[in-house]
Amino acid sequence: MTGDRPPTRHIVVMGVSGAGKTTVARGISEATGLRFAEADEFHSEANVARMRAGVPLDDADRWPWLRDLASWMADRHAEGVSTVLACSALKRAYRDVLRQGPPDVEFVHLDGAPELIRDRMTRRTGHYMAASLLDSQQQILEHLDPDESGMVLDVALSPDELVAAALTRLGLPGGMFPSGEII
Repeated sequence: MTGDRPPTRHIVVMGVSGAGKTTVARGISEATGLRFAEADEFHSEANVARMRAGVPLDDADRWPWLRDLASWMADRHAEGVSTVLACSALKRAYRDVLRQGPPDVEFVHLDGAPELIRDRMTRRTGHYMAASLLDSQQQILEHLDPDESGMVLDVALSPDELVAAALTRLGLPGGMFPSGEII
């Protein structure tokens, strides 16, 4: 039929700050050509200022941001473009808003030991999210429910291993370790 486009894929790499969302989402994008976006870049200046000051965002701060992210994915879907988004998406309700964008959204939840994640946060530079906010994120985190399309990957894996595992489990090309071992 004329004008038919191939189906799009929309993937959200989720988890608390410091879990490696941006690194993994960029890796998926580089391996597949899916359009990458960093959800942090969609925050208002007021939200960024709050987080820089170590003040956790509340739901009222997050709703407009989440709606903007859903709209961004929906707009790409309308263009026939697949996406991969690095976004905390900590609560089911937040993921529900993201699912209001394109018809299908798949989640890759990067999860692991809080001590490992806190260590990563304290070593990174140039990010406005204070390591002190990790506790508030851990407290509100709601793991994927069985009816949500997604997977959980352990942040103890290397970034390359996480990307390869995500690609394989999502059925996307390039799902193998750099050594060539298929996972």
